[in-house]
Amino acid sequence: MTITIHRGTDQIGGCVTEYEYNGWHLFVDYGEELPNGPKTGELQVEGLTHGNLSKSALLITHYHGDHIGSITKLPEALPIYMGEVAREIQKVLSNHLKTVMPAHQEMVKLLQKVQTFKAGHDFTFGPFKIRPVTVDHSAFDAYAFRIEADGVSAYHTGDFRLHGFRSNKFFKMLEQFVGKVDYVVCEATNIMRPNATSKKESALQRDFVSLFKEKKSTVVYLSSTNIDRLFSLYHAALKAGRPFYVDGYQKQIMDVVVNSKSIWTNSPLYQYGKYKPESLLYHKSDKNRFFVSDSFKEFLDKKGYVIIARSSERFDNLLEQIPGEKQKVLSMWNGYVKEGTEAYNENLANSLDGEYDYMHTSGHIDMKDLRKFFHQLRPKAIIPIHTDSPDEFVKLFCDEWPVIRLYDGLSISLTSISGVDLCGTKI
Repeated sequence: MTITIHRGTDQIGGCVTEYEYNGWHLFVDYGEELPNGPKTGELQVEGLTHGNLSKSALLITHYHGDHIGSITKLPEALPIYMGEVAREIQKVLSNHLKTVMPAHQEMVKLLQKVQTFKAGHDFTFGPFKIRPVTVDHSAFDAYAFRIEADGVSAYHTGDFRLHGFRSNKFFKMLEQFVGKVDYVVCEATNIMRPNATSKKESALQRDFVSLFKEKKSTVVYLSSTNIDRLFSLYHAALKAGRPFYVDGYQKQIMDVVVNSKSIWTNSPLYQYGKYKPESLLYHKSDKNRFFVSDSFKEFLDKKGYVIIARSSERFDNLLEQIPGEKQKVLSMWNGYVKEGTEAYNENLANSLDGEYDYMHTSGHIDMKDLRKFFHQLRPKAIIPIHTDSPDEFVKLFCDEWPVIRLYDGLSISLTSISGVDLCGTKI
């Protein structure tokens, strides 16, 4: 079995990985490169973007744009697989954006043909045996894959973490559904961000409960598809006795999760409590504005509120109409509001207006937990991906494991390197 990382050996966005054996091609993810980050241009990959597709398929780990965002550029004949709930969330997202972003019109059509898999249920594609393994990430219904062919096994981690609500069963899940593997193709987003995962999601939720009790009116800026955080804030508001408001799009995403048959939705976290989230009403004559009546203002003034907001004129206008002091909170990566960074979002920075609390924890694993993860799997070698600092990854982990430092577009046979000392080897 041969592996080729077509993109992602030295950048976080737009990873594309290929597993090949005996003329069959299994690809993992085909997303967009991060805004304002490095750009490699349009990929041209035989069996993926063009050529004979009869022995090719694509697996999607989760619905974040840097993993799925470019699939509309692929030939229609290519089979694509993703998680069922993830597909439904992407449908809501694309339907929401299709009027302003034409690519999402194509995404809505494409998703009708995307096939789904179930966590822990093996399926095959040609010589490949594939086992989707559910993982905890800031995207709901995210997956890793155990891929086996030619007597060789690889575990493709996708994006994951060990400090989320669902992570307490992670090692038991690894033991049951993954076992030992020969190679780990591993995300390393936080290799240069040692403080990104300083707090567990459960501890962060407790902090929000305290904040909501202390502050009568709170506005939280949050990615609408960060499902765990969205539900965490909803339950924190319930505990604090504050009404919880989202717009129709966010409520639709929450409904998809609550009504899904995911293995996780038995948890109270993903169910509605005594009071459901309230949907903000749109103005009848102007759908780009929320309707704010005098009675609504009076209710908010009496009860307080938690509003989940995004950087948009619609939310800015809403907050201008609501009287009283508001506590603003940023609950996403703060790189979006730091001037001079590649990911700087001027609209978000303007909406926050410089006065806000920062309450966030990463959707990606930290390096201490990653070492525990490697101890569990005991791979013959590790291949870093989804990182902007691969050489730092090599330095950190080659004391215990062989680390293969690949470069974009170059291939390596996983069969032929078995048993070879590859610590820090650059290929």
